[in-house]
Amino acid sequence: RPKAKERRAKVASVRLTPSEWAEMEAASAARGFASLSEYVRHLHDEALKAEGSKGREPAVNPADFPFSKMRCHLATGLGQALHGDALCYLFGGAKPKSVDLIMTSPPFGLVRKKDYGNEDAHRYCDWFRPFAEGFRRVLKDNGSLVIDIGGAWKPGTPTRSLYHFELLVMLCEEYGFHLCQEHYWWNPSKLPSPAEWVNVRRVRVKDAVNTVWWLSPTPWPKANNRRVLAPYSPSMRSLLREGYTPKLRPSGWDISDKFGRDNGGAVPPNLLAIANTESNGQYQDFCRRKGLPIHPARFPDALPEYFIRFLTEPDDLVVDPFGGSCVTGAVAERLGRRWVCCELDEDYLKGAEARFADGPRPPAKEVTYSLPPPCRLPVDEAKVPLHADGGRTRPTQEPPTSAPPPRLTPKRRRNEQPNLLVPAE
Repeated sequence: RPKAKERRAKVASVRLTPSEWAEMEAASAARGFASLSEYVRHLHDEALKAEGSKGREPAVNPADFPFSKMRCHLATGLGQALHGDALCYLFGGAKPKSVDLIMTSPPFGLVRKKDYGNEDAHRYCDWFRPFAEGFRRVLKDNGSLVIDIGGAWKPGTPTRSLYHFELLVMLCEEYGFHLCQEHYWWNPSKLPSPAEWVNVRRVRVKDAVNTVWWLSPTPWPKANNRRVLAPYSPSMRSLLREGYTPKLRPSGWDISDKFGRDNGGAVPPNLLAIANTESNGQYQDFCRRKGLPIHPARFPDALPEYFIRFLTEPDDLVVDPFGGSCVTGAVAERLGRRWVCCELDEDYLKGAEARFADGPRPPAKEVTYSLPPPCRLPVDEAKVPLHADGGRTRPTQEPPTSAPPPRLTPKRRRNEQPNLLVPAE
């Protein structure tokens, strides 16, 4: 039961027919509520949110986005890649409450324009509102919205834009979404960036994670973490073999004998370690042979696979409104889910044909990553002083090193502002 500021001293009695009572009990249980009273409070909260949004003008006139403007570029037995504005699908092609999962990575709000059509950080929420309205329209009550979105740096300073947090607040407060859990996609293969602040002025550390917002129209979307278990660590496997003595840990947690039970794997954390290193795969080779542009911001298969397994059943409908080269669609096809990908640039859809040419690709081989702890190398702090001006002044000479590392990033003009280049599809 959610906590209330006041004491619950009032009791409401509602007369119901047996069939009404049975229907409400079933609806309450289906949404994960422990009692009818919790379900009624939830309905009241939803009504208040809906009332608060009535004064807001709709972001979209559905008549402006007929589905007839879209064209099917590619179709399989389970899904289709549509060429055109995703708003035409969200308001004209999809039925209300028909989608189980929206898995997407929209163009990020970067401070400079990129080839794949990102939006300016300052106008991002206004640009996103029509899509938020469409997402709310098509998602089932127990469906999920998963948004992979990277951060951006403010131009000229080593400080971060808040646009992706502003987007999250807008989706929850204006459109009634619930933040089920934030995830962080750690890309172990990312080079140190932004180079100006990390490598040159040395006042920031490597930016290696994207935020991934998992939202839903309900606090109780369908999910099961047993679908996404990770292998046990060597220490846990040893504990399972040798047994565990229940005891009170120094942290205060009282660990019971259930801790030694083999549940088939470990519940993964919300930090997803997935490298994005593919540069010579089937998709890239196909694009090079055909003279097609390679989408510059693809996320790896493992990212949508995690959420599709976690949040959908076979034959559920998965939609990616910013489909790019259809990574989401290819993974959904392999996992037996129905899917729809929408993309404005038809050249990217032509490249996406490679993902379905000889059937869906097999899953990537298992890779385990480790993260070395910081502060484990000796340092003479007298010789490595802090930058008293916070890095405002660009150093004129780099400290001497025994062997300079090879240059892996293109040269940057002295006055050019750094920007975080992150995957988005």
